[in-house]
Amino acid sequence: MRIRDIGEFGLIDRMARSLPPPGEGVVVGIGDDVAVLRSSDRYILATCDIQVEGVHFLKDKITPYQLGRKVVAINVSDIAAMGGIPRYLLVSLVLPKETEVEFVDGLYEGMREECSRWGAEIVGGNMAHSPDGIIVDLFLLGEVEPERLLRRAGAQVGDRVLVTGTLGDSAAGLALLLRPETVCPEAHHEFVLRRHLTPTPRLAEGRAVACSGLATAMIDVSDGLASDIGHICEMSGVGVRIRADALPISDAARAVAEAIGADLLEWALFGGEDYELLFTAPADRAPELARQVQEETGTPVSIIGEIVPAQEGMALVRADGVARPLRKGGWDHFRE
Repeated sequence: MRIRDIGEFGLIDRMARSLPPPGEGVVVGIGDDVAVLRSSDRYILATCDIQVEGVHFLKDKITPYQLGRKVVAINVSDIAAMGGIPRYLLVSLVLPKETEVEFVDGLYEGMREECSRWGAEIVGGNMAHSPDGIIVDLFLLGEVEPERLLRRAGAQVGDRVLVTGTLGDSAAGLALLLRPETVCPEAHHEFVLRRHLTPTPRLAEGRAVACSGLATAMIDVSDGLASDIGHICEMSGVGVRIRADALPISDAARAVAEAIGADLLEWALFGGEDYELLFTAPADRAPELARQVQEETGTPVSIIGEIVPAQEGMALVRADGVARPLRKGGWDHFRE
């Protein structure tokens, strides 16, 4: 058996089964993007994410500054999905000896700037030689009040599914990077590239959702909407019906998809790296929560589906009203 046979999430499950049960200080362990650890009056949040040259980024398609901002932002997004606040970062760099010093300067400029936006600071790290390719691995610690912690588990049958912002923008940006000859309005071009290269984590939105006390589960959209709602369903023991015509899609993503001839729905469901927040709330409170988050942050929130019993599985309801099975899809490092 090879890793590709079981995929990224199968490998995570296998590793988790090989370890002893979590200790008393562990509130949430392996199985979520963020570990939650007991402290005195607040929970400690611990997460890490990595950017590997040739897998997550192409050196000739992103500046060091943009890469620095992005690696911080995607970790902050994990903290946001727990309703938390980012605090301290550790950075591990694995670099070929031929790497330009100016590359590292630009990388740290981007990381410093992104950290300052969210109130976090770099406090240490490590460096090692890479025989081939750059690796930037960032570890982030944050905190959250116990009563405001949100997890993937907790969604209930009848809950509505909500999402911030728009979906498919990062996939559109990647498509433009790979097909630079594509012609579309400059404003749309800049918007989707920015969404892909320097995403904005929804930290204020995550705090607003958590502080409302109305949400039942939350996750960030990193692997793709279909994959990430699948994580909520698995952890909560439920199914879901997503309405295709309710998915929020920007004019920019539509323009790029039209120019390229791409499937816009495919981008919205499976593109990933949008770093929006996907959450659930009781049906009678969901509209109130959507309005509250938008009023507090300025970020639009859309109600895109409903939680159903587990035996109904995951389904996509298209505009004609017909429900079709929704494959979990999304990014898997070892099956792509």
